[in-house]
Amino acid sequence: MRPVRPLLLAALSVMLVGGLAAPASSQSIPSIEPQVETPALFDDEAGGNANGDDPAIWVHPSDDEDSVVVTTAKEGGLNVYDLDGQLTQHIDAPAAPGPDDENGRFNNVDVAYGFAGKDLAVVSDRGRDHLRFYAINDGHLTDVTDPAVPFLFNSTQAEVNDQETGYGLATWKDSTGTYALVSRRHKTSIGLFKLVATAGGKVSYQPVRTLDLPASFTLPNGTSWTPCMEPDELAQVEGMVVDQNRDVLYAAQEDVGIWRLRADLTGTPVLLDKVKEFGVPGTYDEETEECTPGADPGYGGTHLSADAEGLTIYYREDGKGYLLASSQGDNTFAVYRREGSNAYLGQFRVGSGNGLDGVEHSDGSMVLNVPLGDFDEGVFIAHDGANTPEVPDRENTNFKYTEWDDIAEELNLDVDTDGWDPRD
Repeated sequence: MRPVRPLLLAALSVMLVGGLAAPASSQSIPSIEPQVETPALFDDEAGGNANGDDPAIWVHPSDDEDSVVVTTAKEGGLNVYDLDGQLTQHIDAPAAPGPDDENGRFNNVDVAYGFAGKDLAVVSDRGRDHLRFYAINDGHLTDVTDPAVPFLFNSTQAEVNDQETGYGLATWKDSTGTYALVSRRHKTSIGLFKLVATAGGKVSYQPVRTLDLPASFTLPNGTSWTPCMEPDELAQVEGMVVDQNRDVLYAAQEDVGIWRLRADLTGTPVLLDKVKEFGVPGTYDEETEECTPGADPGYGGTHLSADAEGLTIYYREDGKGYLLASSQGDNTFAVYRREGSNAYLGQFRVGSGNGLDGVEHSDGSMVLNVPLGDFDEGVFIAHDGANTPEVPDRENTNFKYTEWDDIAEELNLDVDTDGWDPRD
């Protein structure tokens, strides 16, 4: 394949949207009760090395009760759940191509409707540096990945084994075709790839362009700040979502904040909000493999605690709606206006209730405004990185389903079940 040419943004000046409201205190952040949870996933050999990360919702074309939730479990592959949280299908991640190579590792997932007559679950395979595609028919997934799909960011299997590979993912469709935006692990890069139909009903992709977000920043005092990372690593992006009506990409650079940019990766990105830790110097300790923070110069934001993670959009009519972001460091979700300059509106957490534990250390999430079974006023689904009850020496994750109207009531947001159809 032809090389992907980066748009170098080394000299990019960081623009921050002003006029954001002050955050609520931790005591006043509302806690929303989850209604449904999926079974526990365990990241060990006995559990199939399943580690939950990212959900996507597929809406059934004629019966909303038969809609399904597709989730990634990294080396554990893909899991498909119904609206009651019950597992309906499991798909293994691909095996390693050779004995010394990396296994497949499914990181993020999104749904693309109506590509070449198919609805697709599109998955970033971080282990193999590929995109994979699964046709969705009546809630059942079938692999339609072209066997000859190219690497996303690497040229050789040896490079892939270093695992600077495809990571975060968002799909996007406009008049020119269907695309996947993919971030690169341990880099600041985001690549744009166009989906293509190939022989036998298979699906592949072609690179379009790559953009590199800044790796360092000039602070108001004139000093340069680079987020503290392990050697040879940069501040990566994972959470991403595209506003399908505006062709706008939102990308969460984990230790920096949330960027707004054109979905075709042209133009100048805008940093619409920063993590609280922005500008804090750090020193990497090789013995502990951790960063020791220095004094906070006070240049950070007030709404997001690193890492900034999963992003999702609640659509309303007339271009209105909400951008939701996982503030992983304090186990909350920040809410911004979808329109205008993305003004901050408030924060919530998914706490314990209905016999279920709350959401902690959340990576991916997804919200939909349309009625889905018992979630007749929309649903918010979030990865829970610390599911309980705890099991000694076993990392336990799953996904929690929450009613949108419960969130809307607490934050004085709107419920609009007719304002948008994800199939349009």
